[in-house]
Amino acid sequence: MTRIALIAHDEKKPDLVEFARTHESQLRDYDLIATGTTGKRLLEETDLDVGRKESGPLGGDLMIGAEVAAGNLDGIVFLRDPLRAQPHEPDISALLRICDVHDTALATNLESATYLIEGLAE
Repeated sequence: MTRIALIAHDEKKPDLVEFARTHESQLRDYDLIATGTTGKRLLEETDLDVGRKESGPLGGDLMIGAEVAAGNLDGIVFLRDPLRAQPHEPDISALLRICDVHDTALATNLESATYLIEGLAE
């Protein structure tokens, strides 16, 4: 089964929830994991089944990076706030590096996220 991770900076969590609602029928076919708070929001605000890792500040982004390194993820949607990211929020640089090393797709905005999930469906 196709497995993707969902991560969002605080200011982008509403966008990720809306993205998940819009693409719920497609995302339902995937095995989904998310960082703690993002996963909680998705579980509460959608009908998707989402496995939760730790919150970003507690290492959830690193746990997702480990999933990439182990070959357990087909892609990541990380909606980041390029202008107002807070110090406690996950840093994308480590995820970018591990995704590049393991040739794993990483989407950082809504448009590329749409391409990612549609591409994985094919």
